[in-house]
Parts: sequence; structure tokens; C-alpha cells
Amino acid sequence: MRLLIFGGTKFLGRAVAEEALRRGHRVTTFNRGASGADVPGVTAVRGDRTSAEDLEVLAAQGDWDVAIDTSGMTPTLVQDSTRILHGSATRYVFVSTVNVYEGWPTLPLTDDSPVREYTPVGPAGESDAEEYGRLKAGCEQAVSNCYGDRAALLRPGVILGPNEYVGRVPWWLNRVLAGGRVLAPGRPDWPIQPVDARDVAAFALDVADQGLAGSYNVTAPIGHSTFGQFLHTCIKVTHSSAELIWVEDAFLREHGVPEWVGLPLWRDYEGTWNVHATRAKAAGLRCRPLEETIADTWQWLRGGAAVSSERAAELGISREREVELLATWDTRTEAAC
Repeated sequence: MRLLIFGGTKFLGRAVAEEALRRGHRVTTFNRGASGADVPGVTAVRGDRTSAEDLEVLAAQGDWDVAIDTSGMTPTLVQDSTRILHGSATRYVFVSTVNVYEGWPTLPLTDDSPVREYTPVGPAGESDAEEYGRLKAGCEQAVSNCYGDRAALLRPGVILGPNEYVGRVPWWLNRVLAGGRVLAPGRPDWPIQPVDARDVAAFALDVADQGLAGSYNVTAPIGHSTFGQFLHTCIKVTHSSAELIWVEDAFLREHGVPEWVGLPLWRDYEGTWNVHATRAKAAGLRCRPLEETIADTWQWLRGGAAVSSERAAELGISREREVELLATWDTRTEAAC
């Protein structure tokens, strides 16, 4: 199969390229060459997808069975890409997000949950997550308008794994490696369902191979792991002597710890880790154990990898803040005894 991948050098795009080559596909990647080295074996085409001229040059070079888009972030960008490539790529697989759902992250989700309405300008007070979901909903609309039943929309939840540029798992690995008393948020039995980038990549290619269309939630099964298993695995793979101190959600909110970023992956809304991926499972989605994802991420970090994202700088509380919170928590729990 002849594949075109938008991106192809970072995290998910790189995983798609590597898996496609492993399957024997002919792979073309399109990127600026600014975010990482090309995967050996791909045909790399340099260009900026914000440039209609560069997209026209790309389209003239191809006759692809499928275009896989892992980097479309705005409706205008995706609309231009699909319009110009419509005659050069037979089918289109777009990687979206569960953020497109109206109920994310407060409500449990299924493949048929209502999707946000796209408007060029968001409502007053719109959060970054809401804006992201609204824009991705517009991207989906652009793909569907152009490709119709030759389009597949993949909606992953949290994606982890080697090459993770956001830095969520790396933050926790580095924190437990430092040892000492580690503030563990919420409950150790809180179920979580992140998905490995390599499993998302494999599913995207399964969809391409089978010519599937429609939308698919792409998450690990509900209850795939727990936050406790996640943190204990971080301790195990780093051979750390860290001690986990579990602190209640309400206490963290009371003391202004930002959900999701203050302690990466911590958010106790009912819908955060309650996404049904029924269609994807029926279509062949397979998810490796979270322990494997964490161990492989640690090996990647040990190889000298650097987390390269502006978002990484926003992750995590300082050690001083952690010590302060744990001292306050100790005082409260002692008073309650």
C-alpha cells in the first residue's frame, strides 16, 4: 500500500511511519524537517502544510492509497490539505481526539456520544481544552465534507509511550527516580485507560489496510490499569526507593493544584477514564499492558532522549510545593486520628 503521512518524525506520526514500513508499505512523509529525524526508509518530502503552494507540489508527486493525518490542528489547515490532495490520495485517516465530544471529560463516552459544534469563534470563557475540542471537531467536519465515506476519524484519549514529547510519563519517572516521599494524587485504585502510541499507529494502519470508514474511539479498555499500578510501575522500572503518599482529590483541589498538569494525568472527573472504544475493538484494536508502555518509555529516556515540547514546561509542581503540601496533609491526617 502507498501511504502519505503528514508529519512522521515525532511521537504518533513516527510510530505510524515505523509500523507502516514494518508492514512493507511504501511510505511518503510530508513535513518541514524541523521536528526530528526522518524514519529510515521513508520518502521524505519537505514542505509546510500551511502553504497551499507546498501542498500543490506534494499533490503533484503522489498517487497514494491513503493519507494519514496526525498533525491537523485547525479546520482551515485540514480543509486546504484535503481539498488539494483529494485527487492524489484515495482515502483519508484523520487522527482527532476525544476532546471533540461535548461531554469530555465530565461524562462517560461512547462512539455515539454527541460531538461539539464547530464555530470559527468560541464562546466567551472557553478553556484551552474546549477550544482544542472545538477546533478538532471542525477538522473532522472538513475531512468528512471532502472525503465522505472514504474517511476514517480516529478519536484517541491520552496517548503515551516512547517519544512522548508532552512529557507526562517522563515527569513521573523522573520524580520517582529522585526518591523520597512522593505525593500520589487521589486513589491508587482509580481506573485509567491511556493508550500506547504504537497501538494507535497499528490501529490507524489496520483501518487503512481494511478500507474502514466512520469514527472510532481509540482508548485502552475501561479499567485497563489503575493510577496505583501506573505509579508502582514507575518505581519498579527506575529501581527507586520512593514512598507513595496518597492524598485525597478534594485536598488537592482545595490547595489549588491544577488538574491534569499540576500532577500529570490526575483528574477525577467521571468521564476522564470512562471512554468506550467498542467500534475500534470490534475492528481489531489491541492494547498492550501499561507496564510495557512505561518500561519502554523509561528505556527511551535512559537513551538520552529529551522531552521537546513547550507544554512540558507547564507540567508538574515543584519539589518545594510538594513538600509543603505533604506537610499540610500530614498535619490534617494526624489531627483526624
